[in-house]
Amino acid sequence: MKKRQFLTLIFSLLVSIVAMGQQNPVHVSVQQKRVSPTEVDIIFAAKIASGWHVYSTGLPAGGPNSTVLRLDNAEGVSPVGKLTAHGKELNVFDKAFDMKLRYFENSVSFVQRYKITAKTYSIKGYLEYSTCNEEMCMPPMQVEFNFKGNGPASAPAAAPSDVEKKTTDAAVATPTEAEGTAALSAMTADTTKNVTASTADSAASVAPAATSGTNDSDLWQPVIKELKAFNTAQNTDNASLWYIFFMGIVGGLVALLTPCVWPIIPMTVSFFLKRAKDDRKKGIRDAVTYGLSIIVIYMGLATIVTAAFGPQKLNELATNAPFNIFFFLLLAVFAFSFFGWFELRLPSSWGNAVDNKAAATTGLFSIFLMAFTLSLVSFSCTAPVVGLLLVQAATSGDWVAPAVGMFGFALALALPFTLFALFPSWLKQAPKSGSWMNMVKVVLGFVELAFSLKFLSVADLAYGWHILDRETFLSIWIALFALLGLYLIGKLKFPHDDPDQKAMPVPAIMLGLCSLAFSVYMLPGLWGAPCKAVSAFAPPINTQDFNLAPQTVHAQYTDYEEGMRAAAAAGKPVLVDFTGFGCVNCRKMEAAVWTDSRVAEKLMKDYVLISLYVDDKTPLKQPVEVKRPDGTMRTLRTVGDKWSYLEETKFGYLAQPFYVPLDNQGKPLNGSFSYKEDIPGYLDFLNKGLENYQAKR
Repeated sequence: MKKRQFLTLIFSLLVSIVAMGQQNPVHVSVQQKRVSPTEVDIIFAAKIASGWHVYSTGLPAGGPNSTVLRLDNAEGVSPVGKLTAHGKELNVFDKAFDMKLRYFENSVSFVQRYKITAKTYSIKGYLEYSTCNEEMCMPPMQVEFNFKGNGPASAPAAAPSDVEKKTTDAAVATPTEAEGTAALSAMTADTTKNVTASTADSAASVAPAATSGTNDSDLWQPVIKELKAFNTAQNTDNASLWYIFFMGIVGGLVALLTPCVWPIIPMTVSFFLKRAKDDRKKGIRDAVTYGLSIIVIYMGLATIVTAAFGPQKLNELATNAPFNIFFFLLLAVFAFSFFGWFELRLPSSWGNAVDNKAAATTGLFSIFLMAFTLSLVSFSCTAPVVGLLLVQAATSGDWVAPAVGMFGFALALALPFTLFALFPSWLKQAPKSGSWMNMVKVVLGFVELAFSLKFLSVADLAYGWHILDRETFLSIWIALFALLGLYLIGKLKFPHDDPDQKAMPVPAIMLGLCSLAFSVYMLPGLWGAPCKAVSAFAPPINTQDFNLAPQTVHAQYTDYEEGMRAAAAAGKPVLVDFTGFGCVNCRKMEAAVWTDSRVAEKLMKDYVLISLYVDDKTPLKQPVEVKRPDGTMRTLRTVGDKWSYLEETKFGYLAQPFYVPLDNQGKPLNGSFSYKEDIPGYLDFLNKGLENYQAKR
């Protein structure tokens, strides 16, 4: 138990480190560089964390925010051209926005050149950029600068230029139609004095004064500790690990029933019993050692996988497109091998060498080598099961998941050797080898092929290929499980099946009917039915071409204080949705999760939904200088700045989408929820918030 608590503590620390890294995924340095006596460049050099990207300049309207340079003051200079980007620009079609988007990964430099027109000059402003990864987006970030210098002695005195208080990027100087439509008239009632004493005082300066019985400034008080306590209490990582462990047990039991493993059990146990027929305790000890050796071998494999990728890389695998393509191909190869099209084999010399070494060695080491021989000999049957399990564990994002999964697999695989050694009479009752083991392989082949499509879907969504939209995915699954059903009831045969078998076993027929029924269940999904049982595997509903019953959810309020006052008057809890007009994954959550009828009903009837757009460009009445939690200063210029500051100071987070249920005093009712297209999980998240709200009343 203590060991488990230690592992959980270490895992929590790693998650905290990753979360802190997400606060600043892009580091930008700014400098001015004199390129001639009359010209100067303002250079913004950005280093981008792995997995994140920064959007380019001049993107079309209706998409994410472009990178722009905005000036508060410019004297004695005039811009030469527009803001230009230097780096490897990627041009990728994004289905969520239905357009091609340009962005940079790893690094990029943005440069604006100015012509010096006076004896002295000064330039003050900020670069604004947007950054996202495959799971979340940050609010528009700002990098401020204030440069001064001397121009040619023959130049006239400095005077404000025509670009003062305007952006140098003419393509985005005027608010776009999307920004204009998004302007929220109820926002930014007023902002007060500049405050730098503390984060709490800064938050109070941004919050409007109370206009009713509700003290609005209290609604801005930080709740970071309370939110962390809820998130820790949820133990979602424990649930995930138990699921991985259970899947490992199932995988081990399936591997036992394959032709490569099952026939070896009686031979191995008989060998141990004969080897120590005068000392039965020694035979039992050898069998137990054999089982433990199997566990050690497969746990060692999991350790190698974790060491090869590292904890941080395992967190990235779930949404990394190249890795998902690799996983798809790997599982497809494993599936075809189970179908009998070819056989995966290790060089026979490996097994022979280990077997000879085991025969020449005595003691416990010889038993370990025998277990290693089993792993090599059974490779063609166990490798697909182990591969599927490791892929699932690795993409779970938990660095201990591969070890937990392999422990479950090895435990199930090793248990029969020990049990049959303890109770030899059970061997006589065990089923004999036969054609049923080939049936197990074929069934597992269908399952692996179906699961492989999940990983191809991730890559398809990332690159916008549109080869595996939701109806295409469901069509393939319907065909696969229908074929599996026909195979189990005996209407479909594979080359290596027993040709003399005329009647299928009753359990196989019952499973076949279940598989056929599952295919029928998925059919309405081709026309937009939610198909909850496969929602965690299928692409999001927004990729569906045929959707006869679309359902949308709209926030009742887009102002934090106004929505909180309305919720208090109605006696309802609040769900705060930190989102953005340019947030791809916010749209995915709204299309894939909020369209579920059960989720939509709770959001519209049981909660007061407040959506706060962190990239809203509606200007505040006047800029407000505030202190961030890390002690640095920040100037809030827009409504979006105000909401991103609220998210950072009150909740300790700075990415979207981000959902938090609150009571009428602004205290969290449950842990937070971010990007995860998991309808059952989101429903549990909402229900827990409602339960805690009712308990407080």
